Amino acid sequence: MTSASAQWIDSERFIGTATSGHAIVVDSGERKTGNGPMELMLIALCSCTATDVVSILRKKREPFTSVVVRAEGERAKDPPTVYTKVHLIYEIGGKVSHTAAEHAVHLSKEKYCGVSHMVAKTAAITYEIRYME
Repeated sequence: MTSASAQWIDSERFIGTATSGHAIVVDSGERKTGNGPMELMLIALCSCTATDVVSILRKKREPFTSVVVRAEGERAKDPPTVYTKVHLIYEIGGKVSHTAAEHAVHLSKEKYCGVSHMVAKTAAITYEIRYME
């Protein structure tokens, strides 16, 4: 089982830790000394799908040199202000087959990325792939 906690430090700032033992500063206040919780959701989504894409491209022995995933999210105007739209931009470097890259992104979205499946409960997720050859 995975567990996590958030310990209040001051103002709207917390130290978050999880089963791995690593800590992160979370700051929802005006000082912005750390990422806010909703920013962390997008970071989690980008990290989850990027991990899948790298793993799949490696298994396919594709000669990628870089993978960057960016997310742009729109939130609901009224509480709870969940994400309603998320657009993912995959930037893949190297002489990668476009078919292999598209397949990897599709598999991540439809099968492997648990964060994507959770976010998809409230947000329409779209994506594009940019090849950085």
